[in-house]
Amino acid sequence: MKNYLILSLLLPLLLFSSGCTPATYEITGYTGSSINEEIPVPVNAKQMSLTAYSDNPNFKTGITYELKHIGGEQGLYVPSDYFEKLSEAGWVEVEEERMGHVHFLKKSDTVIAIVFQEHTFEIIEMMPGFTF
Repeated sequence: MKNYLILSLLLPLLLFSSGCTPATYEITGYTGSSINEEIPVPVNAKQMSLTAYSDNPNFKTGITYELKHIGGEQGLYVPSDYFEKLSEAGWVEVEEERMGHVHFLKKSDTVIAIVFQEHTFEIIEMMPGFTF
């Protein structure tokens, strides 16, 4: 009888926990960013804000997009398919300059930083001549 009681308590917990798997993001295609057409952005990412960084001499402009689960739980996961698309477009990650959520990419003389959070990502175009 005791075994049936334990089983009847564990079964609902098992069913509940299997239904709580983390959601993933979905990219339906790409378009150029509104701050730089050469930077691909998922078509289904919603533009949240456009920022001119006048208080930081290294930042030219920035834009924030919303795409549910793009950065994974707490922004800890890099969206590999998005980075593949950036690579196809000619952007090369400067891996030695990566700082947690901040990834730097370079194409010709242009340097951008992409900051991932759980449901948003921000693209920041650095000033011409920016050095790390």
